Amino acid sequence: MTVSVEVPATVPDDASALAQPLKRGDACTVVIFGAAGDLAKRKLFPALFHLQCDGLLHGDFALVGVAREPMTDDAFRQLVYESARDADDPSPAGEIDDEAWARFAPRLSYVQGDLTASDTYAAIGRRLGDIEAAREHSDGRLFYLAIPPSLYAGTITHLEQSDVAERVNRRSARPWVRVVVEKPFGRDLGSAKALNRAVRKAFAEHQVYRIDHYLGKETVQNLMVFRFANSIFEPVWNRHHIHHVQITAAETVGVEHRAGYYEDAGVVRDMFQNHLLQLMCLTAMEPPVAFQADAVRDEKTKVLRAIRRFSAAEMHDYSVRGQYGPGVIKGTAVPGYRQEPDVAPDSDTPTWAALRFLVDNWRWEGVPFFLRSGKRMERRVTEIAVQFREPPHLMFQDHDKTMTPNVIAIRVQPDEGISLSFDIKVPGVGVRMTAAKMDFSYGEAFGAAAHSAYETLLLDCMVGDATLFTRGDAVEAAWEVVDPVIEAWDDKDPEHFPNYAAGSWGPAIADEFIARDGARWRQP
Repeated sequence: MTVSVEVPATVPDDASALAQPLKRGDACTVVIFGAAGDLAKRKLFPALFHLQCDGLLHGDFALVGVAREPMTDDAFRQLVYESARDADDPSPAGEIDDEAWARFAPRLSYVQGDLTASDTYAAIGRRLGDIEAAREHSDGRLFYLAIPPSLYAGTITHLEQSDVAERVNRRSARPWVRVVVEKPFGRDLGSAKALNRAVRKAFAEHQVYRIDHYLGKETVQNLMVFRFANSIFEPVWNRHHIHHVQITAAETVGVEHRAGYYEDAGVVRDMFQNHLLQLMCLTAMEPPVAFQADAVRDEKTKVLRAIRRFSAAEMHDYSVRGQYGPGVIKGTAVPGYRQEPDVAPDSDTPTWAALRFLVDNWRWEGVPFFLRSGKRMERRVTEIAVQFREPPHLMFQDHDKTMTPNVIAIRVQPDEGISLSFDIKVPGVGVRMTAAKMDFSYGEAFGAAAHSAYETLLLDCMVGDATLFTRGDAVEAAWEVVDPVIEAWDDKDPEHFPNYAAGSWGPAIADEFIARDGARWRQP
């Protein structure tokens, strides 16, 4: 049984005062390092162009692409045009707003160069000087590192030494300088600390935006509104009423062209240290004193520090890993991980993992948080499911004892929304119960998403709102949580790999793992 929730598509007249105006980016020049790469073409260029179409870029916005490939300004504009035309998020592929493009294209330029050479930064400085000379005032500079992680520290050092990007304080002539760093931020605690030292030597913390695109998704942002703006949920959001929490990020795809990276990273580095722990923090955090960057990030960091650490000897109680073998997904046979191109035939890299975390604080003591993620699973879905405890006493003596537990499920992707399951009486003589679900869908209520995650995050960078970005201390705290898992697995070869078929929900041993806490995995 499903109960649909209807939401008005427009704000009523009597509530128009509550509608917030859309923020608009500051006057700035965005410099994208790695402008010929996959991330820039698939996500960043389309996002910036869509912001242009929506009138959210400042009239003095400019974009400079930087990469090794030889390219003229016109060729770069064609690359950006094709990227925007072929994007499918959120506009349908093949559609371009010609008027918006006519305003956007003259703002684009390109600098060819090797990011390890100081001459490249001198050329960038000259190009920025030419752009800013045509303006009456000094603008902000936003540097986006869409490059391999191995180049982060060197690029940041070059930016500092070349004076292209300086540490900005109250006495600086320039209004702001910001640097956006993509994940992964380090590959373990030691490398994350080293990278943080390099960043802090060059820039103040408020200038650094560590980006996780999951946090730009509409439902992830709505999780805080759901929790803290609705008084019916906050009183039961604790150990007294919640039995456990499941956070799932399932993918149907394999490693595709990322085998070189994935063989070194594995599922924990790829998904847990960043995406899943961030979702857990938003679910478990205390109410911040204000919806402001440091207030929100303070509470998220407290959660990470409260997660119970466990030793290698206890690993069996807190983790399980897997690797996919051959299988069938949507009627198509797919190879196992060890048969993928560029993967070692005896690889021990986990492609699936489930971790059990306990948060040792007043609100969550004794409530397990189960985080799982895997490739080649039955369905692509990301979900946060909060399962409540059973009633302490059931007065209905003749009912079926296997009741469906009450669950609030927050769907992050692909069908963003929130559902609530509860038990009701079946009409008729006697007392028979069944499960019902109240479901809210963003797509049904509001239509297509107004902005993609990268649009939201890029705009936040341009206005200086760091709420949805990760702070340096939180990055290190997250590595402190997952490093023991990675190290323990590196020290002990896995048994029976591969141990789940592509197209399934993971290894069978995972069912036993979660059953120890009186729970079972959801199949979203």
